[in-house]
Amino acid sequence: MSCWMPQCPALSMCRGVAALPITCLERAKELKTRLGILLHKPELGHGSGAAGKLQLGSRRRDSSREVLEWRESFDQLLKSKNGVTAFHTFLKTEFSEENLDFWLACEDFKKTRSKTKLASKANRIFEEFVQSEAPREVNIDHETREITRKNLSGATSACFNEAQAKTRTLMEKDSYPRFLKSASYQDMTKQAASRGLSKRLHT
Repeated sequence: MSCWMPQCPALSMCRGVAALPITCLERAKELKTRLGILLHKPELGHGSGAAGKLQLGSRRRDSSREVLEWRESFDQLLKSKNGVTAFHTFLKTEFSEENLDFWLACEDFKKTRSKTKLASKANRIFEEFVQSEAPREVNIDHETREITRKNLSGATSACFNEAQAKTRTLMEKDSYPRFLKSASYQDMTKQAASRGLSKRLHT
């Protein structure tokens, strides 16, 4: 083997390679071929991530209509698990996710059947979201706060109904319209619309 380039600066290297046994050269070619194949495959460490992206893409195609339905009403958004997740992410950017977290906690609270658990959950929710200076205090009026406090004495699944309704109305009138106008949701609707168009063109 000889270097084909005249005055090659790596001439000594070429001569060194030429001096190698044939078996070494064949082994080197084999390794080069294998490396070439590997370079065209997903990296082993990212295989599951790539699969995850494919699955996510599939789910996104399936939920295109769902994304567009979120703008029809606040109820449609709250009925959608993905919608609640997207809205929660948006509320975090406004530092107001406690309103949705309180609403979700109330929904979960209503499903509680044990009276003992009902009382303990009620106190925990009140202390976290409702009482004055609560760690994640929601924006409700003093009267509603006091009504909720009195409801705790005989906790039922309905004891947060008024506070939950006030918080829901606040989100619907205030945060929800901003969510629909947000860049993140606008991007989602554009992607959903383009996927819908692509699907129609291929059917």
